[in-house]
Amino acid sequence: MPDFDLTLAGEVNLDLILYGLPQEIPLDREILASNFEMTLGSSSAILAHNLSILGARVGFLTHFGADDMGRIAMERLAESQVDLSRCRRVEGGAKTGVTLMLPHGKPRRILTYPGIMFDMTVEDLDIDYLASGRHFHLSSLFLQKGLHRGLPGLFRELKRRGLTLSMDTNDDPEDRWDGVLHELLPYLDILLPNNDEIVRIAKRNTVVEALDALSGMVPLIAVKCGSQGAVVQQGERRIEVPPVHVTPVDTIGAGDSFNAGFLAAWLRGASPEDCARTGNITGALSTQRSGGTEAFRETELRASFLRDHGFSLP
Repeated sequence: MPDFDLTLAGEVNLDLILYGLPQEIPLDREILASNFEMTLGSSSAILAHNLSILGARVGFLTHFGADDMGRIAMERLAESQVDLSRCRRVEGGAKTGVTLMLPHGKPRRILTYPGIMFDMTVEDLDIDYLASGRHFHLSSLFLQKGLHRGLPGLFRELKRRGLTLSMDTNDDPEDRWDGVLHELLPYLDILLPNNDEIVRIAKRNTVVEALDALSGMVPLIAVKCGSQGAVVQQGERRIEVPPVHVTPVDTIGAGDSFNAGFLAAWLRGASPEDCARTGNITGALSTQRSGGTEAFRETELRASFLRDHGFSLP
């Protein structure tokens, strides 16, 4: 039996969230926020944290700086029972990344200092550790530039060892959507973009056109459509999965939380439609508190929300 249900190699940082700021922010003025939260950030870490809380055995491999940001982030991950035995603290002044979030109602500004996110390479990874899971996931492709050169070989080796693979590219800050991306797509079992990302990945104008273009290459695609739910494509079969209707407190990390629910269900053998339904539930749960993990950390809220929406933890 594999040691883990899912392994991932990725980035870790904290999200600093300032609420209540005006959309137009003048220079050289002190602008007051109405609230502030500091939460575990980064797509990879949010997924690892929430998937572990949902009952999966998760092994996470990352680099973090010898600073307070790194210490707090790793403490948060440890609370969720993610295995961190192969994570490396980088000395010598290396800094953990940080993201400053400025929500303005539905739209938001996302400002990231990557720190050592760009530095980790495939040569730094323990391949045997990653291969000791049933499934491997990669998030934030474009923030992990150091991995790019070795990723096709890593994916090929993990497939050879019998793992299934998934990826959520997240945004490309350079808005190029090229490079190693299209070398990786043929290795994937699951692609987990949102509706903006998939049209950029496929270089098409609509989600429908993008799904038509990619469905022959990736066996299962789940497109996150926010308050509109999700669209799942498996071969020629396309399913629209309705959303869970909630009043959101904060949508930061909802997509990563969808991924956690989707993969938790998929690892248990659920149908693609049920995986997306589960993802909609966990994505909606995430919106009930600040950031991508706070709702999952709040035991009573998490338990009651999941129970009320028909998702039982193992």
